[in-house]
Amino acid sequence: MNEIGNTMLTHLFEYLKEHYDLPGAGLFKFISFRAGIAMLLSLLISLVIGKRIIDWLRRAQIGETVRDLGLAGQTSKAGTPTMGGIIIVAATLIPCLLMARLDNVYILLMLFSTVWMFTIGFIDDYIKVFKKDKEGLKGRFKIMGQVGLGLIVGITMLINDEVVVRMDPETAAQKGYTVMETLFVKDPTAANTYKEMVYVKAPITNVPFFKNNELDYSRFLWFLGDNARDLSSIFFVIMVIIVITAVSNGANLTDGLDGQAAGVSAIVIFALGMLAYLSGNSLAADFLKIFYIPYSSELVVFSACLLGGCIGFLWYNVFPARVFMGDTGSLTLGGIIASLAIITRKELLIPVLCGVFLIENLSVIIQVWYFKYTKKKYGEGRRVFLMAPLHHHYQKKGYHEVTISVRFWIVQILLAVATIITLKIR
Repeated sequence: MNEIGNTMLTHLFEYLKEHYDLPGAGLFKFISFRAGIAMLLSLLISLVIGKRIIDWLRRAQIGETVRDLGLAGQTSKAGTPTMGGIIIVAATLIPCLLMARLDNVYILLMLFSTVWMFTIGFIDDYIKVFKKDKEGLKGRFKIMGQVGLGLIVGITMLINDEVVVRMDPETAAQKGYTVMETLFVKDPTAANTYKEMVYVKAPITNVPFFKNNELDYSRFLWFLGDNARDLSSIFFVIMVIIVITAVSNGANLTDGLDGQAAGVSAIVIFALGMLAYLSGNSLAADFLKIFYIPYSSELVVFSACLLGGCIGFLWYNVFPARVFMGDTGSLTLGGIIASLAIITRKELLIPVLCGVFLIENLSVIIQVWYFKYTKKKYGEGRRVFLMAPLHHHYQKKGYHEVTISVRFWIVQILLAVATIITLKIR
């Protein structure tokens, strides 16, 4: 989808071209151009306003309160400005509003997801910093917020008429999908010929190892027989809630070392941007045998904005960090990544793509479970890791936090590459 759209800057440049014959205005019809400009704007915004926001946070004494956990260099971080996620969010929203199509349902969903999760994270940090409550927002309220976003994203995916995927009519008829539109597209296998295709609405997703990389959520409910298809939509929404909750909490746990969460998130976002481009390009989607999702290529612009914001934030967040993102940033990043994966119908690739988040989550779950189990069985709690989440385990083993963060980035790069490779496994 490279058609020119209703972006704010598009209207300005169309006016300048019409009245002043401005050259180059037609470039705005290309996704790649708008994504590139969006990323540059995002980087510029994060670098320019980042310093000002950090100075303001320092003057307002919005600093990190550090509990002594016996970690090397921990006490030196006390008082470092937190809530720096404001930088990432501002650097994402501003260029996105300027460069992305604001009549696109996927862009609107991502903007909503960003603001929603930002609000939850901001409230959490506000309670910690200004109310001096180290616990922050109660866990049940965080979960309620994540569940709320999951409901909104999941239900929108099911009921909005623009949220469709393309497939051949025989498959759609065989599986009983709701056909929204019939169209004829060029057949790449034969010159000057067209083939009939349909746009359908259905709770389906892409996943490797299945025929055509396609999985219908009703297959999870096979034991219900004929009722599986009727209840698959409900199961899809439940899965969306689980994914958003798990990924946002995973990103939150990963944010424990300078540059770690921002770096890992940037790699994940880059991979999701590539997946969005491939899913929104009919030729690439046909070649890879993944769903062609009309209008989803606009998410490349959003991904570019977020990627630029994360990289710009890293300028101030790498060791020694001048600012921490806080839950304002980590919960927001996790929610955005989850929503982006769901919208591009790659949510079942999350365990691989977000493997670092998953490992951090599992390390905490395993540590807590094993401690409780051994305390009940032996009378004293024992630990699997020296400390959880996992990055603190390596700190306890004597690794410098820069070493840990960079190695986590490397692992995440490998996972991102593996995720993209799976598109050819079927």
